[in-house]
Amino acid sequence: MTIRGRLIALSVAGTAALGVITSAGPDSAAAAPAPDTERVEVFGHRGASGYRPEHTLASYELAARMGADYIEPDLVPTKDGALVARHENEIGGTTDVAEHPEFASRKATKVIDGTEMTGWFTEDFTLAELKTLRAKERIPDVRQHNTVYDGLFEVPTFQEVLDLRERLSKELGREIGVAPETKHPSYFRKIGHPLEPGVVEALDADGLNERGAKVVVQSFEVGNLKELREQLRVELVQLISNSGAPQDFIEAGDPRTYADLVTPEGLKEIATYADVIGPDNQVILPVDESDHLTGPTAVVADAHAAGLKVVPYTVRAENTFLPADFRSSQDPAQWGDVLGYFHALYDQGVDGVFSDMPDLAITARDQR
Repeated sequence: MTIRGRLIALSVAGTAALGVITSAGPDSAAAAPAPDTERVEVFGHRGASGYRPEHTLASYELAARMGADYIEPDLVPTKDGALVARHENEIGGTTDVAEHPEFASRKATKVIDGTEMTGWFTEDFTLAELKTLRAKERIPDVRQHNTVYDGLFEVPTFQEVLDLRERLSKELGREIGVAPETKHPSYFRKIGHPLEPGVVEALDADGLNERGAKVVVQSFEVGNLKELREQLRVELVQLISNSGAPQDFIEAGDPRTYADLVTPEGLKEIATYADVIGPDNQVILPVDESDHLTGPTAVVADAHAAGLKVVPYTVRAENTFLPADFRSSQDPAQWGDVLGYFHALYDQGVDGVFSDMPDLAITARDQR
């Protein structure tokens, strides 16, 4: 039996999912909805980060040229209030800052959302200082081929990403969407660098804060999405981890977890302030202790019943990022059956997918 067939059989048989998050109960929709016949949208995760160092203009441009519907910049602030595209505010792993002796004294240890981190942080640099740095591959052991681009690209600002989006939309003859994520919003608000005003200002200035604009704004927290709902007319995405809880819940003493957010009741609440959920892939397709797929959860069907779209994250081709069912070998950097994994997600009826390899997401979509 194929992997896809086994997934369907597991669902029909009512096999309990063994993952961290499930959504079950007498009111839940069927666990394996029929595949959505509408076009699945592809989000270039940090650009085409499987082929270029993440969060560089080169990565975003490649994603758009590969056919991605959206490019996705994670946003963090500088000391002087600019928003720049980095996965984390700690930049030791994604830039050459450690090679700059003039910034050696900036190395610090901080607690970010309960996790102690040592390195260099964007909020301690002006934009002009960050512009002297160059990006490098974050996971060179897995993506050694990307290291040939180390040192070539700057850290881009959010405005530069928006400008690139506009240029490519005109050049390619189709609208390229943008999906900014606000990183660590509670932390930045506490240190006097809130992200939200800059996001709203940039979208307003570019005429993108309009209903129907090809823009979605994301967050793992809840409170800032509710605040942004009052200021933005674009779609909002509630990101869902496969473990833990939103940081603003933790700090407020709210006992709810991400698992609570994807119950039918939790999804109905999300629908009051957001339009989309972005769950970890394992929230939809859990794995067991041996990293093999079990059976799909009801999250996609329950989210659709609540009026929410579902765009899971993140599909990557390397074995180390795939469930055991789709790995090609024990080599973590070798590519596995990523097209099969895309199909397994698409078969659940998802509305989109985040991928470091948007070309492969499109190939799998076109095979449906």
